[in-house]
Formats: sequence, C-alpha cells, structure tokens
Amino acid sequence: MLPKSLILSLVGVLLVTFSVFAGTSVLEGVAKDATGPIKGADVRIEAKNFSKILKTDASGHYVTDSLPVGTYKVMLVINGQVKTSVLEAKTQLGKPTQLNFDLSGKRASANVEKVRRPAAYGKDIMDIRVSPPH
Repeated sequence: MLPKSLILSLVGVLLVTFSVFAGTSVLEGVAKDATGPIKGADVRIEAKNFSKILKTDASGHYVTDSLPVGTYKVMLVINGQVKTSVLEAKTQLGKPTQLNFDLSGKRASANVEKVRRPAAYGKDIMDIRVSPPH
C-alpha cells in the first residue's frame, strides 16, 4: 500500500494536469454609449456555478483572463440596471474573445453579431449593437 502523502501528491498532480488540459481563455471588450466610453460599469460574467464581476476602466475597457473555456452569460450593468446582455458568449482556448457593448441607440435591446477575423488576426469578435426603436 502506498503512503497517504504519496497518494495525495499523485491526485494533486492529476488535478493540475487536467486543469491545464481543460484550458483557460480570455474575454475582453469595450463598453461605450453615444457620449463615449462608459467608465466604472459592471460587466457580469455568469455560468453554471460561476460568477465574476469586472469594472470597466476610464477607456470603457474590461478584461479577464484565466477564464475556463465555455459558454457564458455576459451582462453590462450601469447604476444597478442591466443595460444589455449576451446569453451565449463562447470562449475558446488560445483565442481571446472580444465582446464589445455599444449603447449608442435609445434602447438597450441588443443585436449580437459574431464576426470571424482571418486567422492572421488571431481573435474572434462579438459586437453588441443596440437596435434603434422600431
């Protein structure tokens, strides 16, 4: 029988190995409205059993790395109100995902457009554009 400390060490090595293979991703973007960048807005990132809140900086920029690869609900919250959200923002291993919020319209109902850049650029873009009232 192996000593308990050796078994625990092996389990630890396996967990680290699996978490490296599971991989992490980067989610970043910019929030702006008709007046320019939105400073100090909350960007809420949620998934099953996971939640993270980021703040936009003076340029309206936010970034999080070491995010497990997966599908997330991402919300832009200003003064406690959800202004817009993306229900299925997907991140990928080794490719930063750009998710921009543009609240230039009069309402905060968003159309999501995912644009694939050529491989030379190395990232996918998701832009949230607010639809003007109909």
